[in-house]
Amino acid sequence: MFRLFILSLISIIFITGCYKKGDDKIRIAISKEKSSESNTKYTDWILHHDSTIELVYMYPMGIDSALIKLKSCNGLLLTGGQDVFPGYYGKIDDTARCGSFDRYRDSLEMLLIDTAMELDMPIFGVCRGEQILNVSQGGTLYIDIPTDYDTTVEHRNADWSLCYHSILITDGSQLSEICGDIENNQVVTNHHQGIEKLGDNLFISAWTTDSLPEAIEWDRHSNHSFLMAIQWHPEVMSYDHSLSSPFAKAFIEACKKNTSEH
Repeated sequence: MFRLFILSLISIIFITGCYKKGDDKIRIAISKEKSSESNTKYTDWILHHDSTIELVYMYPMGIDSALIKLKSCNGLLLTGGQDVFPGYYGKIDDTARCGSFDRYRDSLEMLLIDTAMELDMPIFGVCRGEQILNVSQGGTLYIDIPTDYDTTVEHRNADWSLCYHSILITDGSQLSEICGDIENNQVVTNHHQGIEKLGDNLFISAWTTDSLPEAIEWDRHSNHSFLMAIQWHPEVMSYDHSLSSPFAKAFIEACKKNTSEH
């Protein structure tokens, strides 16, 4: 009986440990990094700003393991990638104009977002990351900007170095506080979808010059933790750009403040 009690106690301690951070290490969960070892732009971007961060890659784990591991992390980074399956935002019959899908990734990221929000964990999204955050809160997307939206602004090009545009930052937003005075408002971009209907409790903190939402954050009256997502790609821009480095620093700082055990 005593042996059974000890084994049960050890099991409880082990399981509890899986849900607690338990040390001073700051961990950031990355929803998906590129599979190529030579293409680790999100990893490089974060570690350039703080090499002590431990990065945890969610995609290879499987959903159940990823959700458990997320509880030991301090923040969630949602990266760029394939189109979000349109069935998530009421356009399941309009898949022909979409690019490729990764239904596993869609499911994984939706559940990661739900769990991170339940934990009031800092979240930062890039490109697709902005789109799936918006969809997770009940928003919708333009299936294909070139055909759905009358614009002369180029949002996508096979050559990333040729695809950039200006953005307009909303006064009084958290994004404007993070960036401060902008010397260069040109950003690198590469997407054919974008926010159509804004999700619940979200606020548009930057726009393109053709009036498409370019960044979102929690509504000003929200009491939630740090949440921000941008349509452009800070990880491929110069790290000293005023629309790249400040976001890495702000996200990392928010993660460091999120040290409560889950």
